[in-house]
Amino acid sequence: MAEITRLLMLIDSEPAQSRLITAVAAREGWRTLVVGNAPEAISALDEADGRSVSAIILDQSVPGESACDLIASLKQKRPDAPVLMLTASASPLLAVEAMRSGANDYLIKPIAPERLMQALRAATEREAPKQELQPLAEKLQGTLDFDSMIGTSPSFRSALAQAAKAARGNGSVLIEGESGTGKEMLLRAMHGASPRAKAPLRIVNIGTSSGSAVESLLFGHEPNAFPGAFDRQVGAIQHADTGTVVLDDVDRLEPQVQENLLAMIESGIVRPVGAEHGFRVDVRFMATSNLPLEDMVSEGHFRPELLKAIGATRIVLPPLRERSGDIAPLTRHFLARIGEEPGLRHLSITDSALSLLAAFDWPGNVRQLQAVLFRAAVFCDAEALTPESFPDLNEMLGDREDTGEAKQSHDGMGVLLYQDDGNLRPLEEIEADVIRLAIGHYRGRMTEVARRLGIGRSTLYRKLSDLGIDNAA
Repeated sequence: MAEITRLLMLIDSEPAQSRLITAVAAREGWRTLVVGNAPEAISALDEADGRSVSAIILDQSVPGESACDLIASLKQKRPDAPVLMLTASASPLLAVEAMRSGANDYLIKPIAPERLMQALRAATEREAPKQELQPLAEKLQGTLDFDSMIGTSPSFRSALAQAAKAARGNGSVLIEGESGTGKEMLLRAMHGASPRAKAPLRIVNIGTSSGSAVESLLFGHEPNAFPGAFDRQVGAIQHADTGTVVLDDVDRLEPQVQENLLAMIESGIVRPVGAEHGFRVDVRFMATSNLPLEDMVSEGHFRPELLKAIGATRIVLPPLRERSGDIAPLTRHFLARIGEEPGLRHLSITDSALSLLAAFDWPGNVRQLQAVLFRAAVFCDAEALTPESFPDLNEMLGDREDTGEAKQSHDGMGVLLYQDDGNLRPLEEIEADVIRLAIGHYRGRMTEVARRLGIGRSTLYRKLSDLGIDNAA
């Protein structure tokens, strides 16, 4: 058990949930102070224990004042303590209101213990990014198909083409890439386009469970197979018979489980832990890895036979910093989806704000970009996001000078569409800029400029005269 050095305040009136969170938090080095209602929570913060609270978890249904009013009161007393809200509502409307009141993150119940602690870790790590750049526990819901995979960079389109081809088959698929690049989303799109689309899909998150727990999740177990195994459990592989099993974070699979999984794949028989017999299954395996598995094989951390078994098709998703030209279309795509969420509005974004986003390296990749845009949209009162909508990024990057290369790295940078106040520029000004851009791009070859703009030469020269543009611009 980790050394207990931090205090967590849990505001919760459900005894079973309180016991679970307290037990899980203890394994992570937290001591938990449980209070059952809003007045108790406010009062506790003024006591000796309460003054050392490092984080707060709040159940939305706790008695007393409304959850949002309580969050505002908690942040007023302890502005530095992150607040995470648990809610049974799948609608983000309450989450939006909670974040506007000061909540750092929200999680939808029922929630796996490890997922809860991941959110708490993200909010409290000593080297955690500033709040604006922290990940969100919940993801935007939406269609998961190849049309929703946004990007034009050659490496990304190549990966999509490879995935679309592999989706139509029955072979195993391994997708490698950094966290947040969209590996799980791509696998779900592949499953939806596969011959097994109507069959079961089971995702096993290996990175959030111990070796023995993963083995039980995969293969199932019999009663009394190990301490705490009171009932029989059917594993994900057996549940997914005729369908697909996704091994998320397969690079974190322990050696013994690797061996057992390989034996299962080779034989086609899944044997629950503690069972004397097995079951023949027909399952397609897909897997994700944050690390290159070939490197792990070379280092002796991953079985080469298992890599061959789960990686008939291997796809690498590039990090966002290597496809900065996709930041603008991704941003507009996410803003359109965010605008459909209850409590939020459709927002545009200025070119100066897009330039700011394009200048960041995005260590959390596409997932981090989505979270940053969601937070910005929650607090935006204008019609468009501007650099001021991203205060942390603006503080880090706002004084930089854009290079020509950076300006050309994503669409919308050559021609400004918005004024600094977020309003669109007049059409005449935009049209003049487009023509100037085309003349410069095609080095004054007016026949080519007219052809590319889809107009006749005489029309082009008339526009030059009307707009007062020198054709040597």
